[in-house]
Amino acid sequence: MTYAQTLQYLYERLPVFHRIGAAALKPGLQNITALCGALGNPQQRFKSIHVAGTNGKGSSSHLLAAVLQSAGYKTGLHTSPHLKHYAERFKINGVLCPESEITAFVAQHRALIEHIEPSFFEISVAFAFDYFARSGVEVAVIEVGLGGRLDSTNIIMPDLCLITNISFDHMELLGDTLAKIAFEKSGIIKAAVPVVISETQPETAPVFQNRADELGSKIYFADQIYRLKTKSLQAGRREVVLSSTGEAIHPTSYILHLLGIYQLKNLTGVLQSVSVLRTIGYAISEEALQTGISESAELTQLKGRWQVLSEHPLTIADVAHNYAGLQETFEQIRSYDFKELHVVLGFVKDKDIASILKLLPPQAHYYCCAAANPRSLGVDTLLYLINKEGLIGSHYSSVKEALAAARQKAGANDFIYVGGSTFVVSELDEV
Repeated sequence: MTYAQTLQYLYERLPVFHRIGAAALKPGLQNITALCGALGNPQQRFKSIHVAGTNGKGSSSHLLAAVLQSAGYKTGLHTSPHLKHYAERFKINGVLCPESEITAFVAQHRALIEHIEPSFFEISVAFAFDYFARSGVEVAVIEVGLGGRLDSTNIIMPDLCLITNISFDHMELLGDTLAKIAFEKSGIIKAAVPVVISETQPETAPVFQNRADELGSKIYFADQIYRLKTKSLQAGRREVVLSSTGEAIHPTSYILHLLGIYQLKNLTGVLQSVSVLRTIGYAISEEALQTGISESAELTQLKGRWQVLSEHPLTIADVAHNYAGLQETFEQIRSYDFKELHVVLGFVKDKDIASILKLLPPQAHYYCCAAANPRSLGVDTLLYLINKEGLIGSHYSSVKEALAAARQKAGANDFIYVGGSTFVVSELDEV
């Protein structure tokens, strides 16, 4: 099979979450355990770091991978979903997996796939582990797909667990309170394995603390150890100054080219993670830490996180797609000086659209669209909901058409935002 035929085979035969949502899930670890068992348990042949959370786990995973790569480790990185290409999910030292590796794996293990009948995500995780092991990866940063306790990635025995933050998303699967969602995320915590929590939240902190205590795992609430603030913000870079309530920390300032203000929360967790990794034998110099943070987007090819598409008008794309993420997005937009705001917007159907619409600035121009994905909310439905909120919007047949219209209408001193869904951002040529 060619690479295109291989993907078509997987898409047609296996349930795919990013296409059909919750119906694609196969709860439990039986399938991934069987798959990896048949492959010789490749996940046991490299060190790993496990990253969970509602928002920020992708950025945090890329930041950690960039730091480890800068420190000289052959570093694997498994994230999901992908923006443009399936191979983005599997990187070694920032390089996407060759298509030939995916094609050969599926061809070799087709009988196994058809016998076990895993989900698309389960076979992706099994391939990631196999690819990293065969490639001699020393340490891999593994991002949880959904939840944690029953996620397919949760068969690894990591050196460190990192949980970014907890907010409402996938409530039909993870629970309708922050404590219930935190319980699912806390399922990645392993006995005697240190765990870092990026953000202390009153509803979730006891859940994590209790789980860590039960398992004898040392727990660190990073935002209680580190304080970060922006010293300066210039085109393409944010200088962050660090202070600590604990022991002296060096270096004390960092340059971030990830411009979303939410990245400060992610960086707090990453800094504490690096501190813990150093105590268990990882050789990460201050220079490697600085380089990894400042060059993370280039080192790991991270895109779609407050990504600047153009300067005049300022055009930003961001993959925030739930209430908490979009709340921070629109707060950051308000911090900019601009004449008019243009919002190219699309969602998937299973989000809390009613709550998200309450976040939308009333004076903006809205360009409603739908990504070419079966889970996308219909553009006519979105326009109806936009108008029902008293907002002014128009509908377009594609994301590209909506952005083109926004650019045509916007002045040089205006602000264009593109987002609402990972799939919307993925359809932009510039990403």
